[in-house]
Amino acid sequence: MLQKQIRVALADDHKIFRNGIKVALADKQDLEIIWEAKDGKDLMSKISVEIPDVLVMDISMPEVTGMEAIKMLRKENNDIKIIVLSSFNDEQTVGKMMELGANAYLTKTVPPTEIYEAIVSCVNEGYYFNSLVNISVIRNLIHKKSSNPSYSRFIPVKFEEREIKILQLLAEDKTAKEISKLVFLSHRTVETIRQKMKDKVSVRTIGGLITYGIRNTLIN
Repeated sequence: MLQKQIRVALADDHKIFRNGIKVALADKQDLEIIWEAKDGKDLMSKISVEIPDVLVMDISMPEVTGMEAIKMLRKENNDIKIIVLSSFNDEQTVGKMMELGANAYLTKTVPPTEIYEAIVSCVNEGYYFNSLVNISVIRNLIHKKSSNPSYSRFIPVKFEEREIKILQLLAEDKTAKEISKLVFLSHRTVETIRQKMKDKVSVRTIGGLITYGIRNTLIN
């Protein structure tokens, strides 16, 4: 039986860049580019008709910016995996996009192999962390936003010892498969525990879960 293809959509206002991504991913048999959008408005129009598994999008787009788009998308859909592919690499922008619900953040200078790796990781693991999206960025985000009332949603929740162990391993950039071997549980059980932890603290992404863990000194 053939493996189900990952349905990918591209949103960037530079056609040459979109074409470059399509060419770079053309030989990946497990991917299918189902549509591309020329700006944020075009993105919102097309995604209302056909929802991809993964959306690769820029931040700086006319009509509707990437930041505005992700806010609207996350109000309607938590399942779509969103990979931000941008020329910005400052911690504030990275942290903000992850806070809003991005599953990965890449710069436009990354090799095509990393874009493919991020797509597959987001589908299989729910996220992709690289050198940009790491604990130091999350710590910086917490420090800058600690006085923001919106962080009142981080209400202390009791975690079991096993959950804290898994949370620590997630913060160390371990995948569910790697964690399953370290804690002697099945891959599926680890995924279930991970989802239950997200539900407990009302966050959508692994980044949000790790942020909660750091802010409440559950992990270091």
